Formats: sequence, C-alpha cells, structure tokens
Amino acid sequence: QVQLVEFGGGLVQPGGSLRLSCAASESIFNILYMRWYRQAPGKERELVATISSSGRTTHADSVKGRFTISRDIAKNTVYLQMNSLKPEDTAVYYCNADLQARLGSSVQNYWGQGTQVTVSS
Repeated sequence: QVQLVEFGGGLVQPGGSLRLSCAASESIFNILYMRWYRQAPGKERELVATISSSGRTTHADSVKGRFTISRDIAKNTVYLQMNSLKPEDTAVYYCNADLQARLGSSVQNYWGQGTQVTVSS
C-alpha cells in the first residue's frame, strides 16, 4: 500500500520560511497530480497548491506570491516552499496525490498523515 510521508513542519516566527516535503513510500508508475491542503482548527480543509504531471502549478489566492509548489519526479517527492509566513497560515498541512502505483493499476487518491505548521512569535 502506497503511503505519503510529510516532513518539515514546525514552529516559525511571522515572516519566516519553511519547506514541506512529501515523499511516496515506494516507486510510483505514474503520478497525475500532487497537492497540498491545510486545515486550521475549526475550519474546513483548504486546497493550497497543485502540481500536475506536466509541471503546471496552481496556488490558492491566499498564498500566491508566498508559497511555491514544486516536485522531484525521480524522488516521487513534492515540496511546498512557504515564505513570508503569517499567523493565519497556522494549520495542519496534508499532502494528497492522484497516482497509478503500478502499470495496469487504477488511479487512486492518497493522503499523507499531516504535519503541523505553527506561525507565532
């Protein structure tokens, strides 16, 4: 069973930076989309950024110009570079992917376990 494992969360001061990583637990045949979501206490889960298999990216308006999603295809890893962090960015950040684990298998959706990002002085 494929697992997505996130790294890089933590406590940072306002204006600071963090880089989140999300890696698949095994070699993947085809990754169609990888995404980052976040969920703050008492709020619904929010889509933060998406990167497609062609490398096309989209970012939520709330993070445009501050966050950047990228990927390393060879490592089956997606990153979220977060700059100019604000207290309102505090949330649990989740990695999500639509992928085809092996040749001939169906495309399925997977979630990581989440990593806490806290922006506070």
